[in-house]
Amino acid sequence: MSTTHRLQTPLNDEDILKLRAGDVVLLSGVIYSARDAAHKKIMEALDRGEEPPFPIEGAAIYYVGPSPAPPGRPIGSAGPTTSYRMDSYAPRLHALGLKATIGKGKRSEEVKQALREHRAVYLGATGGAGALLSQRIEASRVIAYDDLGPEAVRAMKVKDFPLLVVNDAFGGELYAKPKLDSAG
Repeated sequence: MSTTHRLQTPLNDEDILKLRAGDVVLLSGVIYSARDAAHKKIMEALDRGEEPPFPIEGAAIYYVGPSPAPPGRPIGSAGPTTSYRMDSYAPRLHALGLKATIGKGKRSEEVKQALREHRAVYLGATGGAGALLSQRIEASRVIAYDDLGPEAVRAMKVKDFPLLVVNDAFGGELYAKPKLDSAG
């Protein structure tokens, strides 16, 4: 049976260790957008010994490239992108204190191991519901890599952003197939 949790960023171990695969999370606070091109630039900055464009410890990264904001709105449609494209980067960021990633689709075994090792979670946002999700984003501003256009890194203030725990810090996975007994 799933539980609903209201969490506020930045996240900490106590927040993460409450969560189990299948739970609902209503996330509020600041989350950061980053897709593949932004992740590559973040890794290059880290390799040079530079600070990343936002504090990684306790952060949540949303894999999104939003559409332009319509008049009177802080952001356009903001649906999740497929997460596996960031799998080569996620373990390093989790080792630096990243507590949550948000996207759609399955994650690699390396990412799932990093979630267990560093007490973090992978949260699923509903694909195809970008216009609806954008209504939970109260503010958005580009903070790095403006040259990437929709894939620039943004700080987004969210209120009760609806998510599902796909992978928890204990190895639980919402997408896992149930084991059938010998009669099944």
